[in-house]
Amino acid sequence: MATILFLHGGGMGGWVWKEVAETLRREGHEVLTPTFTGFGERSHLIGRDVTHDVHVQDILNVLKFEDAQDVVLVAFSYGGSVAPGVVAQARGRIRKVIYLDGIVPDAGKSVMEAMGYMAGEEAVGLNALLASGEGPVGTGVDQMQRQSAAEKPYKMTPERQEWLLARMSDMPMRGMVSPVTHGGDAIDAPVQYLAVVGDVMEPQHAKARALGWSVDEIGPDVDHAFIVGAPERVLDYLRPRL
Repeated sequence: MATILFLHGGGMGGWVWKEVAETLRREGHEVLTPTFTGFGERSHLIGRDVTHDVHVQDILNVLKFEDAQDVVLVAFSYGGSVAPGVVAQARGRIRKVIYLDGIVPDAGKSVMEAMGYMAGEEAVGLNALLASGEGPVGTGVDQMQRQSAAEKPYKMTPERQEWLLARMSDMPMRGMVSPVTHGGDAIDAPVQYLAVVGDVMEPQHAKARALGWSVDEIGPDVDHAFIVGAPERVLDYLRPRL
């Protein structure tokens, strides 16, 4: 049986893994589903001082205080940007890494840059503004996702979509514009990547392949939110790789 640590995506929290985690626990695995500072049930901690490094430290602390060893790190979306920093600083606690359509970051650049949402100079300027105590605390991702889903529903049942959108929260802007300390090339453990074809993370898929990671594809019957829309597909992918 494996010890599995899940990293969630933007606007989410550990809650997003509920169905996947409950199934894996029933099958005998140890499953950890932490929430990053400023997200979900920790949304009251959102602030301009919550950098990307804080989210890496969130997970390092989980590993330390849970005394987790030989861990399979599973990273979805924004969580993919956190994974390299965790692996690089976890002192050999991570056995392997599985990306579920995750961001593949570059050291010294922000997540906004990695996603093509903001030029480097703009991200640097906004990071400095936030560090000074001014500027937008959150990204507004929760409201953007609700508006987007109203115009173009997710590829999932209406009930699952309602469950997902009802729980989405904002996330710290500074986590998106502060520089990422460790890029994808800092991962010295085996990496497998599940890519959703024809969706928002396609540029990240090319980066994963360039790093020599093993890349599998899913779709087009699912979209980026497939961890909620098709949890059985997530489980089918994970089980033989744990």
